[in-house]
Amino acid sequence: MPTVTMIGGGQLARMTHQSAIALGQCLRVLASGPTDPAAQVSGDVVFGSHEVLDDLREAAEGAVALTFDHEGVPLGLLEALEAEGVAVRPPSKALRFAQDKLDMRNRLAELGLPVPDYADLSGDVAAARDQLIAFGDRNDWQVVIKAVRGGYDGRGVWLVDGRDKALAVFDEQAGGDTVLMAEQKVTMRRELSAMVARSPYGQGAAWPVVETVQRNGQCAVVLAPAPDLDREIAQQAQQMALRLADELGVIGAMAMELFETADGRLVVNELAMRPHNSGHWTMDGAVTSQFEQHLRAVLDYPLGDTSPRAEVVVMANVLGAEQTPEMSVDERLHHLFARMPDAKVHMYGKGERRDRKVGHVNVVGAPGDDVDRVRERAERAAHWMSHAVWTDGWDPHA
Repeated sequence: MPTVTMIGGGQLARMTHQSAIALGQCLRVLASGPTDPAAQVSGDVVFGSHEVLDDLREAAEGAVALTFDHEGVPLGLLEALEAEGVAVRPPSKALRFAQDKLDMRNRLAELGLPVPDYADLSGDVAAARDQLIAFGDRNDWQVVIKAVRGGYDGRGVWLVDGRDKALAVFDEQAGGDTVLMAEQKVTMRRELSAMVARSPYGQGAAWPVVETVQRNGQCAVVLAPAPDLDREIAQQAQQMALRLADELGVIGAMAMELFETADGRLVVNELAMRPHNSGHWTMDGAVTSQFEQHLRAVLDYPLGDTSPRAEVVVMANVLGAEQTPEMSVDERLHHLFARMPDAKVHMYGKGERRDRKVGHVNVVGAPGDDVDRVRERAERAAHWMSHAVWTDGWDPHA
């Protein structure tokens, strides 16, 4: 059976490995150490850094494809691997648009896709400051300042309130290693995600568009499909994502994160060219999970059915509590399964700390379930796994 190498040993690689096992394969991972989530479970691990070319070469040796659980590999190293004949999927020419937010905005604008108004603040500091002032005045200082590269789960993003705070952030961040851009703050109804996959053959597949609920700058809950989303808007989001994947030459899974504006329009926010938090619901709620689909795509297998298994599926992240509970994860699982035997729990083998993603819970709705009931149960289960406290005050020993 073919070997696929995934760069990065995090939870996305761990869950991709689960799908590889079902296909009779063993996912090779480049991990930073033996405690990485994927390194704990894979039988084929290379220890090293994604920023060292020789480590990347060792991980790619003999593999039919090299893919990623994060977008952090320097493009120059990927280009060197491609020149040596390594099948990098997605290729560097596509991945650059997930690594560089300014490149992404420019390319999406060229393609006519809806993006917020934005400004390049990467040049001379004094000129960039003047450009920020002009941009802020043009948008009534309803702006967001972002790091062009790096940053995730709210890091590298500054939601500013007015001119003084925006300029204070700029003055603090500009001139160093952080390259900045500014965007118009979108007045939105909610955030959506359109997950798709594309194979080298050119086949594309799209899951239902979902709603993502953000807390403290990171995804906390996913509602699949997005409740009360107009059918035409949902199809528009899917077609936009499929078209973009094709235009950029993406191979594998891709998430297009979107804003639904107050007047019902779609605006593209971010791209991720890998399995994504907004697709975790597919592990239990879709015929083909995003992780199996990603492997199918990078191996150029025919893509799988993306149909949902229920009318409502809710994913809730298990986030580390401010104070780690004395009760072990094992005992928390015991109590959760006793109370909610239908909850599907996925833990990542990570140490607990505040707001860290250490797992997620999927609840697949029964026939007739409404989204509010399924969401309440999923969030209750995730909170229990995080805090060892039931939000409704239930006493497991009563």
